[in-house]
Amino acid sequence: QVQLVESGGGLVQAGGSLRLSCSASGGTFSNYAAGWFRQAPGKEREFVGGCRWSDCTTYSADSVKGRFTISRDNAKNTVYLQMNSLKPEDTAVYYCAAGPIGTMRRFDYWGQGTQVTVSS
Repeated sequence: QVQLVESGGGLVQAGGSLRLSCSASGGTFSNYAAGWFRQAPGKEREFVGGCRWSDCTTYSADSVKGRFTISRDNAKNTVYLQMNSLKPEDTAVYYCAAGPIGTMRRFDYWGQGTQVTVSS
């Protein structure tokens, strides 16, 4: 069973950048699809983007296209979410997830989340 741990969240001013990391243990992360999600207070969880294959072909939600980039380092068993030009509306708890490779439709394993707060 894969365990996922996110890190890298924090407080940043609007226009700034953060890089989130998601480290996996208990399995080879490159054998799974990886996704990033976020949930703001009072809102439903939103898909941010993911890597459907081991070499990370990224699918990003429209709200983050051009600002967020997802990548993975298979040697480190880690997936990253680089967030640039952050906006206050990006404030949320960010989660990474892993699921069957080749699809973004199902995720079986989830991290505990990391808080990102963007001040105006």
